[in-house]
Amino acid sequence: MSLIQPEIEIVDRHRHSIRYLEHGWPTDLCRWHSHAEYELHLITATRGKAFIGDYIGDFEAGSLYLTGPDLPHNWITDDVWKEAVDTRDMLVQFSQASVDHLASAFPEFTEVRQMLMTAQSGIFFDGFNATFARGHMEAIRDSKGPERILAFIRFLVRLNEHPERKLLSVVKLTQPQSGGKQARVGHVIDHIVEHFAEEISVDQAAEMAGMTQATFRRNFQATTGHRFVEFVNRVRIGQACGMLYATDEPITTICYQVGFQNLANFNRHFLKMKGMTPSAYRDAAKRDLSPTLGAAE
Repeated sequence: MSLIQPEIEIVDRHRHSIRYLEHGWPTDLCRWHSHAEYELHLITATRGKAFIGDYIGDFEAGSLYLTGPDLPHNWITDDVWKEAVDTRDMLVQFSQASVDHLASAFPEFTEVRQMLMTAQSGIFFDGFNATFARGHMEAIRDSKGPERILAFIRFLVRLNEHPERKLLSVVKLTQPQSGGKQARVGHVIDHIVEHFAEEISVDQAAEMAGMTQATFRRNFQATTGHRFVEFVNRVRIGQACGMLYATDEPITTICYQVGFQNLANFNRHFLKMKGMTPSAYRDAAKRDLSPTLGAAE
C-alpha cells in the first residue's frame, strides 16, 4: 500500500530495554513517523485526530493506544486548543526482541504476546480507565532497573485482560508465526492482502486453507477478529485509504480498483469502517499528514 511516507525514527535503547517519554503540545516530536519499536501511548490532554496506518479517528484525554513495529502514527490536536499543554502524551517504547526473550523465558507470557501480535495493526483500548492508565505510566516513569520492568509487565497484563480492544489499521497485516491451523489461515490472509481486488468466496478460502467451511470460519474469526467477508472488505477499504492518501485518482476509479462493484456499496462500507466519507478521509489525510501541504510536524 502506498501511503504518504512517514519519517523513520531511530530509537536509542542501548542502555535500557524500554524507553519512557512524555511531551506536551505543540512539539516537533508530534509528526507522521514510524519506528521499529512497539509504542504504548496515552493521551493525557486535549482532543484531536489519531492517524495510525490507514486509520483516522478521534482521540481525547484518556485515549490509550498500542502501535506495532513500523506502523506509521501521529496524534494531532485540534486547532481550538490555542494554549500550549505541558504534558499531552505519555508513552513507552519497547522492542520485539524484548518480547520474544520474555516469552521464551516465561511461557506464561504467551497470552500477552498474542495481544502484541495484533498490535501490528494498532490497538485502541476502548473504555480503559484513564486514571489507572496514567497510574501505570507514572509507575514506569518513576521506577528504575528491575522495578521499571516489573511495572511495565504489570501494565501489559492489565491491558491483555481488557475486553474492549479495537483493531485500527490493515496496513500492517502479518501472517501468524505459529504452525497448524493458524498458519494456514495466515496463508489465506496473505492471499487476500495480495489479491484484494479479486473475488474470493468462503468456500475457496476454506479449500486454500485445507479446512471445512465451518472449521475455517471459526479459525479465521479467532485469528483476525472478523468474519471472512468483513475482513475482505476491511482490506479493500484499507487499500482504498492508501490510494486516497497518495494519489489524485477519482474516488469512483479507486472503488473499482480495490474490488468493489458499485460506488454506493463502497461508500457505505467506507463510512461504516472509517466514520467518514472517502472524500472527507482524503481531505483530512492530505491536510494533516502531507508535508507538501503544510502538515503538522
